[in-house]
Amino acid sequence: MAQSLELLLIQLVPALVHHLRTAKAPNVSQLAAVLLLKKITGHWAKLPPQVALILFSSLTETIGNAFRPHFADLQAFLLKCLAHETSTRIRVAALKAVGSFLESTHDGDEVVKFRDFIPSILNVSRQCLASGEEDLAIIAFEIFDELIESPAPLLGESVKSIVQFSLEVCSSQNLESNTRYQAIQIISWLAKYKSNTLKKHKLIIPILQVLCPLLAESTEGDGDDDLAPDRAAAEVIDTMALTLPKHVFPPGFEFASLSSQNANPKFREASATALGVISEGCLDLMKNNLDPVLHVVLGALRDPEQMVRGAASFALGQFAEHLQPEIVSHYESVLPCILKALEDTSDEVKEKSYYALAAFCENMGEEILPFLDPLMGRLLAALQNSSQNLQETCMSAIGSVASSAEQAFVPYAERILELMKNFLVLTNDEDLCSRARATELVGIVAMSVGRTRMEPILPPFIEAAISGFGLEFSELREYTHGFFSNVAEILDDGFAQYLPHVVPLSFSSCNLDDGSAVDMDESDDENVNGFGGVSSDDEAHDEPRVRNISVRTGVLDEKAAATQALGLFAQHTKSSYAPYLEESFKILIRHSGYFHEDVRLQAIIALKHILTAAQAIFEGHNEGLAKSKRNSCSLPSTDTVMHIFIKTMTEDDDEEVVARACMNIADIIKDYGYMIIEPFLPRLVDATLVLLREESACQQTESDGDSEDVDTEHDEVLMDAVSDLPPAFAKSMGAHFAPIFDQLFEPLLKFARASCPRQDRTMVVACLADVAQDMGSPIAGYVDRVMPLVLKELTSSEAINRRNAAFCVGELCKNGGDSALRYYDNILHGIYPLFGESEPDDAVRDNAAGAVARMIMVHPESIPLSQVQPVFLKVLPLKEDQEESMAIYTCISTLVSLHLYYHPIPKSSL
Repeated sequence: MAQSLELLLIQLVPALVHHLRTAKAPNVSQLAAVLLLKKITGHWAKLPPQVALILFSSLTETIGNAFRPHFADLQAFLLKCLAHETSTRIRVAALKAVGSFLESTHDGDEVVKFRDFIPSILNVSRQCLASGEEDLAIIAFEIFDELIESPAPLLGESVKSIVQFSLEVCSSQNLESNTRYQAIQIISWLAKYKSNTLKKHKLIIPILQVLCPLLAESTEGDGDDDLAPDRAAAEVIDTMALTLPKHVFPPGFEFASLSSQNANPKFREASATALGVISEGCLDLMKNNLDPVLHVVLGALRDPEQMVRGAASFALGQFAEHLQPEIVSHYESVLPCILKALEDTSDEVKEKSYYALAAFCENMGEEILPFLDPLMGRLLAALQNSSQNLQETCMSAIGSVASSAEQAFVPYAERILELMKNFLVLTNDEDLCSRARATELVGIVAMSVGRTRMEPILPPFIEAAISGFGLEFSELREYTHGFFSNVAEILDDGFAQYLPHVVPLSFSSCNLDDGSAVDMDESDDENVNGFGGVSSDDEAHDEPRVRNISVRTGVLDEKAAATQALGLFAQHTKSSYAPYLEESFKILIRHSGYFHEDVRLQAIIALKHILTAAQAIFEGHNEGLAKSKRNSCSLPSTDTVMHIFIKTMTEDDDEEVVARACMNIADIIKDYGYMIIEPFLPRLVDATLVLLREESACQQTESDGDSEDVDTEHDEVLMDAVSDLPPAFAKSMGAHFAPIFDQLFEPLLKFARASCPRQDRTMVVACLADVAQDMGSPIAGYVDRVMPLVLKELTSSEAINRRNAAFCVGELCKNGGDSALRYYDNILHGIYPLFGESEPDDAVRDNAAGAVARMIMVHPESIPLSQVQPVFLKVLPLKEDQEESMAIYTCISTLVSLHLYYHPIPKSSL
């Protein structure tokens, strides 16, 4: 028997494993695995444990299902090997075998049992780290990856041990960057896929207590090293802020506040970096705490150390990008600090300050006017006397200033355009980024100064943009499409003359082959077992495991810009776009299903514009849009577009894309009325219900399985767009909308619970107000459910909530009949404070006046006019919301008529 076993190990097994691993045909490798299993059946107990584990790893990759009936025995065997007292090789082989076994196990009930391995895996990994075998310890992180990404509730209490181990590794400066990076990635995956588990086990603060200080670690060598602990930690903190904002901001701000006073400049740098990193995810909390947050960052901008000032400039740029519009109200303190930073001795600080300036100025509006001269003086000087990188960032800043200043930018436009001509003739590869930025800036300046001034001087700029398209530089082509989009917007129908030259360029970009970058985990696991011919890790060199997929490529951005351009060309040139409509429609249909959301988003937007152009074309042929469905021409079909939008609502996994589809449908209903949606109404209602119930593809999150603490957070932009649909239905259907509204009411009302954010509550109130306005009398059946909510919202601390509540009260009273009448006293009591000096918002006061006007018109006998009328008239004329004019002045007319009725003017006075 010993001879037979020796023959098996020396000759048969290596040969079969070789075929199993190298056979190109799947059936050959499958056959080799089956033969191998047959040959060793009966010999398992006699095989050395290390050899058995290696063979087991090899077999699970091909015929893993064959081991399923033996799961309990295998689990016991693997646990025993993981705890082997004398052989490190057996423990390591068992660790690898567990990884292979997990990858081949797909049954949820069986996968859950792998949590029993976690303590032993951690022990083996710590032993490997202690002996310097970091590459073997990394196998544990790969196993944890699999467990975390599984939808099954795998981790349980062991998540604490995993997090503790990961934090130990990532904070150990004596370990390799890759090892520490793998540990940080475990935290990242937990934040993405098991965020509620982190909350349940109170792990967020311990994690941040380790990761935030990592921001202060020096980065040796290349500062752009993705594996550097400070950079990797920043990415994880960003992820945690996006998924757990309420839990991240308090400890994150505490770290920043304390570190801002640290004697070590690295920690002061980390302080500003931390605030910049969490600003996107924690935007609501940071908006509410801008004063203390800005105190830290503006202080860092005055720090004597360059690295700290650079981090502060980065943070201000992030604030300007994500904390709109609240950040702009602090322009008097922020903008002078940025202007001073533009004169910094460090080019790095200058570059980041230009970035901050660009982001800050983009949304300023007229507030920028007092700063315009000093801003442009510095920007023009920098544009002519700086390095190439600074020039490019400077151009972005000038573009933002031009967008905010609008016509006030006219005095600077000629000089800027002359300077841009120097950049628009550059052809060397190293200069094409600058040419791209210059092309973009010309388009922005054109938008600011308008058609009258730009149209006569545009031809040479358009020629330069077209010639640049042939330089085979994707970023330049991307910005060129943006330039053409801007020109189309300012020229409107005058852009038709350029269509034959620019549309083919957009088509060529849209039809480019896709490009993507895939990061592979190609770490070379050292073969320590001496049985190289059958090691289960050999195959890893041929088929590295995909760890992350990067899809942010130049081709992708170019396609998105070209797709956007097609839509804008169609929108602004309308019937002149007829020759290009068919090909554009084909491209947009294809791009509406594109793999990346940026391209899908632009396709969804452009499809709406294509319908606008199609309508103009059909109207030009005396063919209404309603006939387009059966027209024999190959022009955009409303059926096809509506099908794409409705499918997007429920099946697209990106919230912004879905929100845009909802907005488009609401706009189409408003533009074309009920007839356009009648064939699609059942599907539209179903899709709206799916979104209100938060059951669509874009609203699904990875299940945390064993977590009971589930947040009700959702995308605000998406739900605002969804809440626009019921009013659009009501506007097109009137009282006939009542049966549909009955289906939508309860799912909608859940967003108005006391536990919901105030943004949700006012969204519901605004939706109900618009529905009440257009559905009419059927709203009476909902008054008792709605009025308590609306009355409470009248006292909200937020002006927008009070404003929407006041409008809603008026519409409920106008159309709610006797159901609303019984609330008149409560309404008058609740709305009275909105007329006083304590109400700071003019729009709220205007809507309150509109509500009282509607109440008077419907039931003047139920209003104490002698008390109400003076208060009502005192707030007139309207200050901001002119849409209330009709209700206000109709009411005044009614009051005059009532007065004349009861107090007629004596004939002798006439």
